[in-house]
Amino acid sequence: MKATKETLSPTRVKLTVEVPFDELKPSVDAAYRKLARDVRVSGFRPGKVPPRILDQRLGRGTILEEAIHSALPRFYTDAVRQEEVDVLSQPEVDISSFADGAPLVFTAEVDVRPEIALPEYGTVEITVDAAEVTEEQVQAHLTTLRERFAVLGPVERPVQAGDFISLDLTATVDGETVEGADAAGLSYEVGSGDLVEGLDEAITGASEGESRTFQTELLAGEHAGKSAEVTATVRGVKERELPELDDDFATTASEFDSLAELLEDVRASLGQGARLNQLNQARERILDDLIERLDVPVPEAVLDSEVEAREHRLSHELERLGLERAAYLESLGQSEQEYLDELRRLAARALRSQFILDAVINIEQIGVEQGELMEQIIGRAQRAGLSPEVFAQQISQGEGLASIMADTLRGKALTFLLEQVKVVDAEGNAVELDLPRRPEPAVDAADADADAADADAGSAYDADVDDADGDARDDDDDDEVAGGTQVGPTPGV
Repeated sequence: MKATKETLSPTRVKLTVEVPFDELKPSVDAAYRKLARDVRVSGFRPGKVPPRILDQRLGRGTILEEAIHSALPRFYTDAVRQEEVDVLSQPEVDISSFADGAPLVFTAEVDVRPEIALPEYGTVEITVDAAEVTEEQVQAHLTTLRERFAVLGPVERPVQAGDFISLDLTATVDGETVEGADAAGLSYEVGSGDLVEGLDEAITGASEGESRTFQTELLAGEHAGKSAEVTATVRGVKERELPELDDDFATTASEFDSLAELLEDVRASLGQGARLNQLNQARERILDDLIERLDVPVPEAVLDSEVEAREHRLSHELERLGLERAAYLESLGQSEQEYLDELRRLAARALRSQFILDAVINIEQIGVEQGELMEQIIGRAQRAGLSPEVFAQQISQGEGLASIMADTLRGKALTFLLEQVKVVDAEGNAVELDLPRRPEPAVDAADADADAADADAGSAYDADVDDADGDARDDDDDDEVAGGTQVGPTPGV
């Protein structure tokens, strides 16, 4: 067999393969044996029909067609290996010429991984936030902690932001009561904005027993998109009373015996969070920097497949949550076209990130040890709520194990990059990152929320007035690199 490669573009090649008839003959013999089992001829047992009889019954052309069909994947795969083609998609195969006894000549056009010339690592500098803990951050954390242990006390004054009120709601459209949109004794935190648009403005300043009416647009139900007149009646007003910040509070709110110990722990926790934020920023920005530096082309067919895969995952998640696509896009504040454009942009970025990390893996000869792979499998099994044995059995079917391997390799490649480049804060001070001691999947932080949708369920009133709050563009579940479909060799016809 002779194969030649022609580069059509940075991401597409054409293989021309010539196979002597002698190399095709074993497949021709196999085709005769297969058809001899399938064809019933009077006077011959199954599998014992002679080739000359098959030629008479089926024609020599049918035999040769069967032989070529079964042999093409093998010849194509051999050509891919011979020419060292790193394919990304299924090939487009065309038989150029063939005649009985003559060589088989066919071509195969296929998308390939682009060649990437990485820059000198020392020339790359990325900037992250300083890992400093301010007194404002400490106080904000303490305030949040105090709010968890706050008590609500009634007040005799008009409603203010931050109050917790009990209220009744009714709604009408064109004078007709909206069925299911009434609620009595509903508890609500004023200013949270998570119930009905316009409610906070309407009830601020109202006294107990007072009713306020306002207009709002319904976002769900049979009246979705219509303007409704909503009446809110305040039934009670309470304010949150925070506990004193002292040793007693520290004992109640934590395992510490004094406020000083609690403050020390808060500062340590915030410092750890700041260092983790530095690492996440660095993981995102090193890829952004390299994508901007390098011209990394993405095959359109591969990009289309990635977009389709993300769309499929979103549709499945929205269906699971019982959300309509229109309501979901409304929650994002995007039109259908804006969403699709953003989805395509993120998918392209994810693929470029993969290509760059794969180049690092190849150039630096990064590998995965069995122990590292087992750690990944055990960790994912725990997150899935399965035993490692059951999880391993599940991923052994299909490409699950290969996907985990690719994730782990790219995670190590990303960590390697962060060890080589210069990382500074906004003041130009060198930053020492808290790099993981074990490989972590290389997550595309810019698209970290691309695969999970979430929705908050509200009261019965929400069915007609409230919008479903969700986000299907999110943090990775560590099952993907760069948030997307794993691209890799597909040497099959």
